[in-house]
Amino acid sequence: MSTPDGVDRLSEQLAELIEARRFDAVKALMHERNAPDLAEAIDRLPDQPEALAFRLLHKETAWQVFEYLSFEAQEHLLHTLSDADAAALLEEMAADDRTALFEELPGKVTRRLLNLLSPAERRMAVQLLGYPEDSIGRLMTPDYVRVKPGWTVAQSLGHIRVFGRDSETLNVLYVTDVSGVLIDEIRIRQLLTVEPETTIAELMDHEFVALNVLDDESEAVEAFRRHDRTALPVVDGAGVLVGIVTVDDVLDVQEREATEDIQMLGAVQALEDPYLQVPIWTMVRKRAIWLVILLFGGMLTAEAMTYYEDELSQAVVLAIFLPLIIASGGNSGSQAATLITRALALGEVRLRDWWRVMRRELVSGLLLGAILGSLGFARITLWAIAFDAYGPHWLLVALTVGVSLSGVVVWGSLSGSLLPLLLKRLGADPATSSAPFIATLVDVTGIIIFFSIAMVFLSGTLL
Repeated sequence: MSTPDGVDRLSEQLAELIEARRFDAVKALMHERNAPDLAEAIDRLPDQPEALAFRLLHKETAWQVFEYLSFEAQEHLLHTLSDADAAALLEEMAADDRTALFEELPGKVTRRLLNLLSPAERRMAVQLLGYPEDSIGRLMTPDYVRVKPGWTVAQSLGHIRVFGRDSETLNVLYVTDVSGVLIDEIRIRQLLTVEPETTIAELMDHEFVALNVLDDESEAVEAFRRHDRTALPVVDGAGVLVGIVTVDDVLDVQEREATEDIQMLGAVQALEDPYLQVPIWTMVRKRAIWLVILLFGGMLTAEAMTYYEDELSQAVVLAIFLPLIIASGGNSGSQAATLITRALALGEVRLRDWWRVMRRELVSGLLLGAILGSLGFARITLWAIAFDAYGPHWLLVALTVGVSLSGVVVWGSLSGSLLPLLLKRLGADPATSSAPFIATLVDVTGIIIFFSIAMVFLSGTLL
């Protein structure tokens, strides 16, 4: 695999050679490269050179490169190819990659392309598209090798030589009974280390992991992480083997889910397409929704400030430290929300762990609050001694700020950690407890905490 700079250079060379109409040189240059690098380089070309470069690929390489291209490039090329060429390309594609392409295309285009497939491939494509969106059925491929318990190792290896070339992976063979029900899986190395006369039944231990075809694709991510596999079988409700899911597809799902969580933590509705390909109005809509919600949250902060207007007019010094107080609470809440949201995504924390989470965040919040509170107290004390700042009651002001910092940090840590768990319990995505939302929530409560503590320490003096 080339470096990004190497791919950039390859793309530039292709563009220069195509512009000079040196097509033999283009073929020679592409012949030396692997499919992922070629796909990335072709992806960066303008539409017309992109189509020319793709047509100059060797037929055996073209479909491999096509699978690595972005969806936009795939769609453009399908429009430029003849029906015969498009059909040949789609026939060669892995079934799961083809399904991913079809579900992104407009329905009219998908129907046209389905009609170009052979009857067998069309049935397979329609079957995969018939599974619910975001289900494991959409991820799986029917290209795998299965064997029977009564076969010998020699028979199984002969079967692999005939049918294995179309399989997505040959690391694992799947053992099925006469009804097609999955009953075991055999690692290929087991076949290579025993006598040819050994039967498959002798190698079986009836221990295997399988995914259900209707489960959410996130279940596949968790299963691959837990069992450290490169492929897992997929069965229907009756246990019949219907396909396999490979790790490359699961990695795509994991990347998409992580991207959605990160975007939602930043108070943006998840984007379905890459940033530069999202229409401006779609981007505005997805960002505006959360910004409006946060605006109303900010209005609550203003209302809280209005409620304590008299206290602010009597002790203007409090206004100096108000941003410090609410920012510290918001920061601690955002930290906690991010940590717990990610821990939930990785399966490190379960809903039943809420009490343990609360205890940990309470202790963490107290320690963090003590650190920040001490620093706030020390800052006011030093300024009062060095510059005679904050008036004669500076010690009470320092105590107010120090204790308030401790309180809002504890509150921020608790609310930031428990809100994702609450959302999970209600069936919502924990990532919707975005950092800005937590910060806004803690802003309002931080004002209440600050002025409540101020009224305790400063009553009879500044208040």
